[in-house]
Amino acid sequence: MNRLKKTKSIRLLNFIEEKGNKLPDPVTIFIIFTLLVIGISHVLYILGIGVSFEGVNNESGQIETLTVKSVSLLVPEGIAYMFSNVVKNFTSFVALGPVLVAMLGVGVAEKSGYISALMTNTVTKAPKKFVTPIVVLMGVLSNVAASVGYVVLVPLGAIIFLGFKRHPLAGLSAAFAGVAGGYSANLFLGTNDPLLSGITTEAAHILDAGYIVNPTDNWFFMFVSTFLIVIIGTLVTDKLIEPKLGKYIPDQAIEHQNVVSSVEKKGLLWANISILVTIIAIALLVLPENGVLRGEGGSLIQSPFMSSIIFMMMLIFLIPGVVYGFVTKTIKNDKDIARLMASSLETMSGFIVLIFFAAQFVALFNYTNLGTIIAVKGADFLQSIHLEGAPLLVALIFITTIINLFIAADSAKWAIMAPVFVPMFMQMGIAPEVTQVAYRVGDSSTNIISPLMPFFPLVVAFAQRYGKENGVGTVISLMLPYSIIILISWTIFFVIWYVLGIPVGPGTNLNY
Repeated sequence: MNRLKKTKSIRLLNFIEEKGNKLPDPVTIFIIFTLLVIGISHVLYILGIGVSFEGVNNESGQIETLTVKSVSLLVPEGIAYMFSNVVKNFTSFVALGPVLVAMLGVGVAEKSGYISALMTNTVTKAPKKFVTPIVVLMGVLSNVAASVGYVVLVPLGAIIFLGFKRHPLAGLSAAFAGVAGGYSANLFLGTNDPLLSGITTEAAHILDAGYIVNPTDNWFFMFVSTFLIVIIGTLVTDKLIEPKLGKYIPDQAIEHQNVVSSVEKKGLLWANISILVTIIAIALLVLPENGVLRGEGGSLIQSPFMSSIIFMMMLIFLIPGVVYGFVTKTIKNDKDIARLMASSLETMSGFIVLIFFAAQFVALFNYTNLGTIIAVKGADFLQSIHLEGAPLLVALIFITTIINLFIAADSAKWAIMAPVFVPMFMQMGIAPEVTQVAYRVGDSSTNIISPLMPFFPLVVAFAQRYGKENGVGTVISLMLPYSIIILISWTIFFVIWYVLGIPVGPGTNLNY
């Protein structure tokens, strides 16, 4: 097997990996940041630091000149706030409920075997010339079900390519590029949408307590971006990665089974029928002008339909998962359904712990007015150097790519970055939804070369099935072309989108 030579870029990334592995756990990072907020708030309080700006008065709803001063967490009122609001900060954190509710359905669909069978059936039926784009596309779509793409589709990509007598590492790379490089792109809403929109909403409340960012507010841009990622992933795989890898000669016979059994096909048929029935039922509640899920005056944007997107997402996964399970006997009774729901939430335990500490940080950050002060001061600085609009958003994209190499969890990064950049960009006239898109472009682009990304070691382990010498450097060197080309192409695409003034989601504006 031809091995890619280590370039200066790879050596740099290996250096970043070595140093990055020494960083504390994201939970510890949030604790450190919280302690810094406590200390900094008291220093600014003593110095009497404050700002004046044009903002929305939360009581009158009118735009007025507002004055905000730093609030200390080390005075009696601040100490009382910290102790008395711990539970409230956690349970009221916008991102917590939507993700857990969605996972009730996604977990059943995943653990019943429905998602795995659906992916396998879709990819293996593809004509040979369409194998690469289908693998990349399924990687992107797998993000609807959170991390299932890393566990199921990345190894499946290698197996599919091997079945077509192509290099398995090329298939692994194509799948990984779709799953991680296109993490934010999708034709549908995923569990990531309510998570990030919830954090963005919390950050926007620093300046405007009534501002809401919906899970659908990036959907237009992410829908179209899916095709961009598929094109890039296909071209890089077929024109760069596979030719460099050369012909694959296995060290030993490797079994590969990528066939869906007759029972699984029957399960898929009935599960897919159940999805169709579910969608029709929802449509009957939404499409008629007097539909019960429409809002005032027949509105779809401000309506019960938009408020119930997460519940509908849960149903669209839960119902076919249950149907598939009963047909294939992976689910035998109601107890099994409850067990699969519970096990899906067990996998979210790390997320729940992280959110507890992230919620405290966000709440204290907001209480001290540090976000407002940084936003106004930062906006004044950016205005003084005449950096605004598209260049400002491009700067955020590249800042995110750098931070992503050290803090891999997208929710952890955004929980830290959103309270600073969302209100800052609002002061510059950029809507929170647009700021969130810029973040997602930067975050996704470097996922595939970040050794600190939670599933990166798993991908390395999959690569070692096709050569014991394959390691971190092998995977990074394979994924580096994807990362660079996705970052440049997606950034240019985003700038064009922004300059043309196209909404990033239904009912959204580019400007605040």
